[in-house]
Amino acid sequence: MAEAADFQGTSPSPARRWLRRAGALLAGAPLLAGLLQLSAAPTARAAGQGAAQAASGSRTVAVSLDSLSPSAPSDGDTLTVSGTVTNKGKQPITDAHVGLRVGSRLSTRSAIDDVADRTGFDPTVDGNEIDDKYAQKFPELAPGVSQRFTLSVPVGKLHLGADGVYAFSVSLSGRTSSQPWEQVLGIQHTFLPWQPDGADTRTKTTFLWPLVSTVHMTAETGPGAQQTPVFLDDTLAREISPGGRLERMLELGKSLDVTWVIDPDLLASVDAMTRSYRIQTDADSTPVAGTHQAEAKQWLAELQQAVAGKEVVALPFGDPDLASLAHHGTSVTGSLSQLKNATDVAAETVETILHVKPSTDYAWPADGAVDPSIIRVATSAGADTVIARSDSLKESSGLTYTPSAARPIGGGTTAIVADAQLSTAFEGDLSSAGARTLAVQRFLAQSLELTAQTSKQRSIVVAPQRMPSASQAQAMAQALTALQHSTWSEFQNLSAAAKAKPDPAATNRIPSASHYPSSLRKQELPRSAFAAIARTQGKVDTFQVVLTYPSRVVTPFGRALNREMATSWRGRGDAAAHFRNGVETYLDSLSDEVKLIDKSETKLSGHSATIPVTVQNNLVQGVDHLVLRLTSTNPTRLKIGGQAWAEQPISVSGGHSQSVKFTTSANANGPVAVIAQLYTEDGQEYGAPVTFDVKVTEITATVMLVIGGGVLLLVLAGFRMYTQRKRAAARQEAEGAQDLEEARDDAGDGAGNADASGTAATPEGEHGAPQEAVRQENSGATAGRLSKESGPRSRTDASEQPSDPAPDTAAGDAAPSGTGEKVDR
Repeated sequence: MAEAADFQGTSPSPARRWLRRAGALLAGAPLLAGLLQLSAAPTARAAGQGAAQAASGSRTVAVSLDSLSPSAPSDGDTLTVSGTVTNKGKQPITDAHVGLRVGSRLSTRSAIDDVADRTGFDPTVDGNEIDDKYAQKFPELAPGVSQRFTLSVPVGKLHLGADGVYAFSVSLSGRTSSQPWEQVLGIQHTFLPWQPDGADTRTKTTFLWPLVSTVHMTAETGPGAQQTPVFLDDTLAREISPGGRLERMLELGKSLDVTWVIDPDLLASVDAMTRSYRIQTDADSTPVAGTHQAEAKQWLAELQQAVAGKEVVALPFGDPDLASLAHHGTSVTGSLSQLKNATDVAAETVETILHVKPSTDYAWPADGAVDPSIIRVATSAGADTVIARSDSLKESSGLTYTPSAARPIGGGTTAIVADAQLSTAFEGDLSSAGARTLAVQRFLAQSLELTAQTSKQRSIVVAPQRMPSASQAQAMAQALTALQHSTWSEFQNLSAAAKAKPDPAATNRIPSASHYPSSLRKQELPRSAFAAIARTQGKVDTFQVVLTYPSRVVTPFGRALNREMATSWRGRGDAAAHFRNGVETYLDSLSDEVKLIDKSETKLSGHSATIPVTVQNNLVQGVDHLVLRLTSTNPTRLKIGGQAWAEQPISVSGGHSQSVKFTTSANANGPVAVIAQLYTEDGQEYGAPVTFDVKVTEITATVMLVIGGGVLLLVLAGFRMYTQRKRAAARQEAEGAQDLEEARDDAGDGAGNADASGTAATPEGEHGAPQEAVRQENSGATAGRLSKESGPRSRTDASEQPSDPAPDTAAGDAAPSGTGEKVDR
């Protein structure tokens, strides 16, 4: 930037003049003469940069090397290089051309890193430009303007010597009005691996191809029996759609010799997307339906084909953060059980979805950083191999070569030490073609230099970042494709690398906890996170015992708790806390669907009564194994079932309520608080209690005597009425019999008189007297029958005719009333 400012022709400040004078004294007379000819002198040299770089302004032009093919050339190949040059200065560049430079052969891996980190031109390292007939010329390069270039040169014209890695660069040379001589104004450094013939001993290389993502699924499921899953957002759909990160990882990995390392949670999430699913929009809105079922089905189908016959390593479900667990979680009861559950479910998930049997013998801490506590936690769930990295297990024995990855570290555990330089080669922003090309060439250079260190055959493991971007994945694929066609490397599975004979000189000492990188420690989950996980697990344990189908709750919440420990939460503490709170809140809402209905004050009159308590179940499934306990706070006044409290078992179908009745007994007047509480069968409280008052009104002895006396009087009155009616019925029956007897006597007397007078009987109508006597006898008989059927009658009844109207009141008996009988008035 200082050089660019000088190009503007501005007047130098006093400080700048002082620096210019100091630079002139140090540089000598030739440099001073050059400075006097310029309207604006170059700035003082930056720390660690050579005089040539400072004087040349070699950072005036940005050179981007977008492609280099082939990446590792052989005899007879033509090397093609293309890219862009951009004038970042303020002055036009004239007589410009882009050329190629082959520098010295690099003999160490650290020398490769030094060249990669260098900027500017250094003729002692970058070497001379090859024949200018292979250069591309530009008459003028205006400020801020970019120009494309493509250079092709036979490899033989590069004059490469012995096998090895060569510094290789693309430079732009030209002139400016302020510096009217040809000079290098921009340069880009890279590497040219040169191994035309097969290496005497090839390096066995294992490359891990990770399919890992962030957490996407919540613990929430939709209403109904289908348990429709709910996603945090729609980012997973974008990742598996064409052009997305995971789609590129899958598409690129198909043709590569790699070991697939997969988080089962990713598979479970994509598999859930193949059916109905919903997506949260914000905290207060109803989730909306997801629409990417087709993309999910296609991604899974292609992955099944890609891993067929390949080695697949399954991480514990959710990819738990082993370092966070080791440093903060082991002090919380149950945290290691979460890791064990995540490991147990991993193989089943992968095998069910991908139809391949994965290995679960590997643990992979974040960035391969380990200490003794991480090793203990990593192997506690059954893993016997820990994937570490060489910047954590640093060599201390002065080895001049990179040893094999496998290291026995005691207790039957093997550490797979991935090479740090190869593993970190594809980090950073690789969105531009130029950045990807540089990453590929640096990776290949490190791989070849590693092979050239010794004639020993070694097994090297590359463990890149867990979640490469699409551009990083593209660079990885380019490098692996070149490596697969190289003459110095061959592919090897991770399992074979783990079983390779370890180098006895390699370190197997695990660094202490104090050497764990502070930058990684700051990203870990805190102890409070594991305490929240344990609290939620306790609630799940209580909830599941009352359910008729506990798997509908245990499975989604168990997987959600695994996700709460995910390595992907590193550096995202707020998002991790929000997810944990969401899981616990949703569990509480489900538990509250089984509850006691609030009761108002209940009145209790008398010594005993029943009190109903209602349990409501708004879940889809039924609940049982619950006990409802009703407790009196004052058992002296009010007892439940004859004691201070009583219990009854509860079983309620989904979507129903059930009322339970408790027998109570009161001993005194006044209000008594009663507490209803649900318990699980093992005595754990379930849900919130319901407290209500029972107002007792006791009946006194005096009141009981008054009521008893009244009842007795009613009984006696009823008995008196009954006896009176019985006596009256008997008297009426006797009177009716007497009337009948008198009627018969009268009829007999009439007949005797007729016979005595000598009057013969004649047919009716001829003589009136005999007919009248018969009528009278019949009349007397009829009167007798009526007296039997209707009770006592007046003696005048015999003269009544059937056509006469019935009297309003029955005629009274003319006989005197008996003693104690009621007389009708």
